[in-house]
Amino acid sequence: MGELIFVVPASFDGCAVSDFLRRGKGVSYRLMKTLKRMDPPWGLLRDEMLIRTIDTVRAGDRIVLRWPEQEAASVPLVAQVPVLYEDASLVVFNKPWHMPCHPVRKHQDDTLGNVFAARCAAQGQTLPFRPVNRLDKDTTGIVVAAKDPYAASKLAGNVEKEYLAILCGCPDEKSGTIDAPIRRVDPVHILREVSPDGQRAVTHYAIIAEKGGYSLARLWLETGRTHQIRVHMSYLGYPLAGDVWYGGDSLIIDRQALHCFRCRFLHPISGEQIELTAPLDDTFVQALRQSGIQKPDGI
Repeated sequence: MGELIFVVPASFDGCAVSDFLRRGKGVSYRLMKTLKRMDPPWGLLRDEMLIRTIDTVRAGDRIVLRWPEQEAASVPLVAQVPVLYEDASLVVFNKPWHMPCHPVRKHQDDTLGNVFAARCAAQGQTLPFRPVNRLDKDTTGIVVAAKDPYAASKLAGNVEKEYLAILCGCPDEKSGTIDAPIRRVDPVHILREVSPDGQRAVTHYAIIAEKGGYSLARLWLETGRTHQIRVHMSYLGYPLAGDVWYGGDSLIIDRQALHCFRCRFLHPISGEQIELTAPLDDTFVQALRQSGIQKPDGI
């Protein structure tokens, strides 16, 4: 069972339930719609009685959001995946390479979702996997997973992420913005390309080191298109090392050299700002060493 209790402050006295939950607590329309279809003891409640979203709340009212937990969809997998942060609302993993986030046709029981299921089982829980962000199978670093629908709705689109990438070559402009739309190449393949009829995509980058024909870049995104960093850096003429799909060489690493190394977000319950950094994995560190680039302090 999942449950949240909100006490109505004086500033929302006389407001509609929907207004208090949306403006006061950031509850999504989707979650409210789901809850109001439920029967007691689940749903939107006041004094253990169902309350409608159009009803009026009074200062001091205790509004309860309560839902039955879904069964975990993934088979548990006991694997050593570093956890950077965890509490009752969320868990933050440092995902290794060669591990998909979600089960797919060729990966049914070796994904981060399976690892999450095993972690929950060890804690006596069965929770569905709700990743707030996703990484490609061979991209490493931070994945934030919410443990309940409220945390998922509060975090969605509100987690700032920063990436590190090793590029083949070094741009003349040491910092810049790529604003170029991205579309799928065709309906069959996952490959993307820059195209005028694609979806808007914006990537910011800054070169922080270079040597041996490679450069180390920090990147952050305004949008979250599939393969966005990989496509944009290839479009710029400096594909990621190891990213043979988009023109990179595999001389120093045999997977795309991309790592989500920092995130920042407001905790969905406490409102506290959380900032986390994920250490680089051995393959990325070895690629830096082979290129001659010295790993910067603090990374």
